[in-house]
Amino acid sequence: MAEDAIRDDYEDKYLGGGEDDVIERLAEIDDETADQRAQALLEGLEDYDLDEEDRALLGAWGFDIEDEEEQLADPVVAIVGRPNVGKSTIINRILGRREAVVEDKPGVTRDRVSYKAEWLGKSFTLVDTGGWESDARGIDAQVAEQAEIAVEQADVVVLVVDARVGVTASDEQIVRMLRRVKKPIILIANKIDDAHLEPEIYNLWSLGMGQPFPVSGLHGRGLADALDEILEVMPEHSQFAQPEALGGPRRVALVGRPNVGKSSLLNKLAGSDLAGTTRDPIDEIIELGGYPWRFVDTAGIRRRQHMAKGAEFYSSLRTQTALERSEVAVVLLDVSEPISEQDVRIVQTVIDSGRAMVLAFNKWDTLDEDRRYMLEREIERDLAHVQWAPRVNISAKTGWHKDKLVPALEHSLESWDSRIPTGRLNAFLGEIVAAHPHPLRGGKQPRILFGTQVSSRPPKFVLFTTGFLDPGYRRFIMRRLRETFDFTGTPIEISMRVRERRSLGERQSAKAKKGKGGRR
Repeated sequence: MAEDAIRDDYEDKYLGGGEDDVIERLAEIDDETADQRAQALLEGLEDYDLDEEDRALLGAWGFDIEDEEEQLADPVVAIVGRPNVGKSTIINRILGRREAVVEDKPGVTRDRVSYKAEWLGKSFTLVDTGGWESDARGIDAQVAEQAEIAVEQADVVVLVVDARVGVTASDEQIVRMLRRVKKPIILIANKIDDAHLEPEIYNLWSLGMGQPFPVSGLHGRGLADALDEILEVMPEHSQFAQPEALGGPRRVALVGRPNVGKSSLLNKLAGSDLAGTTRDPIDEIIELGGYPWRFVDTAGIRRRQHMAKGAEFYSSLRTQTALERSEVAVVLLDVSEPISEQDVRIVQTVIDSGRAMVLAFNKWDTLDEDRRYMLEREIERDLAHVQWAPRVNISAKTGWHKDKLVPALEHSLESWDSRIPTGRLNAFLGEIVAAHPHPLRGGKQPRILFGTQVSSRPPKFVLFTTGFLDPGYRRFIMRRLRETFDFTGTPIEISMRVRERRSLGERQSAKAKKGKGGRR
C-alpha cells in the first residue's frame, strides 16, 4: 500500500481533524493490562473464520528478532580478459538477466563489479572486471589494477578469450600474471556460436591453461559445461571474502543518479581515495563515529569514467543489487539541480526494497536563498511521501556535515529493527478506534479485531478486520503509528485480513470441541 506520513483531507473530513489525547491515554495503560486486553481480543478471534495462514501469523505473537547465524562467505569467481572479449555478456548469461553493462564498444566495464549468482543450487559471487591490458596507461592502467586485485581476492579465476581472434599478446600477458597467483583457472573460448567454429579453440591450448571450454556468451551454448567445471574446483566457502553477518558492521548502500557525488562522498567518508585498496572484492569497511560500517558494492560507485548513455541505463540496474545486500540506503541528491524524475524513482526503489533510508542533500553549502526556496518547494512536491526519512545536508566535496550522517543512519536502523509488543500495539489500536472510529460504509462500520507485528526489517503489521478499511483510514493509522512509536527512517507496511464471523452453531461447536480437548 502507498505510504503517506502526512495528514490529508480524509482526516479533516471524516475523522474530526484527527486531534486527540491518544498518546497520553496510551501512556496510562501498563504493559500487563495491555497484554491482558490483547489476549482477550485474540481469544475473541476464535469466533471468526481463520485459515492456517492466519493462525501461523497469530502464532508469531510475541516474536523476537532472532540473531542470524554467522555465515561464511560464498566463493568468489573473477572473470578476467582483455577488452571486448565478451566477459559481461557471459556474466549476464550466468545471471539469467541483463545486469552487467554490455555495449558494442570495448572497455565499457571500468570497475570490478560483483553479483550474486547460483548454479545447480550452489551460490557464489561473480566479479566482473574491466579489460586487462599489459601496456595500459592512465585510466586503463587503473582498470588493469582493478582486475589484478579481483584476481588476488578470488577463489577461482575464469579467463575469457575471443576464440575467433585467437591468442593475442595481451592474452599471453594475462596468462603470465595468472600463473603468479596459483589459483584454479578456467579457460573459456568465447564467441563459438555454432559447432563449425569449435576447431578455433585448438590454438588456445598453447596458453598452457588447460582445456579451453567452447562457449557462446551470446546464446549460452557450452556455458553449462564450463560452470560444472567451475563448481568442481570451487571451495565450499571463500578464503578471501568477508562474510555478511548480523552483528558485524551494518551494511550501507550509497545510491543516487550518475554524477551526483557518490564517489566523492565515499572518498571523503573514508578519508582518502581508496580505489583499488579494498580488502573485500565487493565492499569497503569504513570507520565512522567510532564504529565500522560496511559500504556495499562500492566498485559500482567508483566508476573511473563517465559512461555512455546506454551503459548508464544498464548500470542503474546495479542499484537494486546493492540494495538487496544492504540494510540502509543513503540516497544522495544534488541540490544544485532540480529534483528529477530519476531521483524520485531511486527513492521509490529504496522503499520497494524495504530498506531503511537517509536522504543526503549534497552541495548544500553552495545554496543561495532563491535556490533554497525552490528546493523546499520541490521537496514538498516530490518527496512528501518520504517525510519520515531523516534529512542530512552535506557537501561531498569538502566533507561539510559528513559527521551528521552517522546519527541519521543509526536512528533509521533502530527504527528498521524495532518491534512493538502485541499488547502495546492493540492498546494503541483500541485508543485510536475509540477516538476516531471508521466511517460507516453501506450502513456498516468495519472494525479492527486484532493487530500484530509479523516481522521487522522493515516493520510489517497485519490487522484482522470485519471489512475493508478506507485507504484514507489506513493512511491515518500509519501516520499515527509513526507519531506514537517513532518509525523515523524506515518504511512500514500494513496489510488487512478481512474475516467474517462464524454462525452461532459453528461457534458453539468449536467451543464444545475445545472443551473436550481441554478435559483430556
